[in-house]
Amino acid sequence: MTSTAAAPPPPRAYRRLSVEERRAQLLVAALGLFAHRAPDEVSLDEVAVAAGVSRPLVYRYFPGGRQQLYEAALGSAADELKLCFTEPPVGPPTERVARVLDRYLRFVDEHDTGFSALLRGGSVVETSRTTSIVDGVRRAAAEEILSHLGRIGSTGPRSAGPRLRMMVRSWIAAVEAASLIWLDEGKQPPAAELRGWLVDHLIALLAATAATDEEAAAVVRDLLALETPDGPAGRLAELVIPVVADAAHLLPQAPAAD
Repeated sequence: MTSTAAAPPPPRAYRRLSVEERRAQLLVAALGLFAHRAPDEVSLDEVAVAAGVSRPLVYRYFPGGRQQLYEAALGSAADELKLCFTEPPVGPPTERVARVLDRYLRFVDEHDTGFSALLRGGSVVETSRTTSIVDGVRRAAAEEILSHLGRIGSTGPRSAGPRLRMMVRSWIAAVEAASLIWLDEGKQPPAAELRGWLVDHLIALLAATAATDEEAAAVVRDLLALETPDGPAGRLAELVIPVVADAAHLLPQAPAAD
């Protein structure tokens, strides 16, 4: 009698990974662990298990051990984080910044513990190399934000002056601080609400800087010409103008007519 049992599936063909593919596999495994645990709490054995390889293989690719692996994983995460700030110059500037922050906060959410440990410092694997990687992300983020404000390049007529650069880098620092507090507060308020507040923060900083800096004033004029009533700048203006109107008594009084 002929058996009707299904034939077992053919064995999967083994494919040897290239050096680049194997290294990428190990970095993905390491990033998954570093994302949710402090770097000094992750062992190479755990990375090997997560990647489905042996510990000696991890050492073959990262002979410097956990330090070298962490720096490589951090560099990979930094490249991903830089991409969060890359946005085509299409649409009103504040809407572009809102999309940038959506991606940034999604990254923070997905890498919560590792992100917190990284920015707070104090890790046993923190070195000048890791600090340089993180600072590179901050500078790249600042350049991208400046480009959305119409200031491109380090020299030339469209480059940003010192006051504008200081303002944008201060905002980047505030975004980092807010992200850490957001993680401490159990990711409350919701990410969309936090994003809106951070965009408002950037607009407010620009307005305050424009009051005493002509370059910032020119940026604000150009930016407002591109904004829409239902966009972030329009909504903030609708909320703030009535509040500011209550400060009219603080303005210098015109001299009384003779």
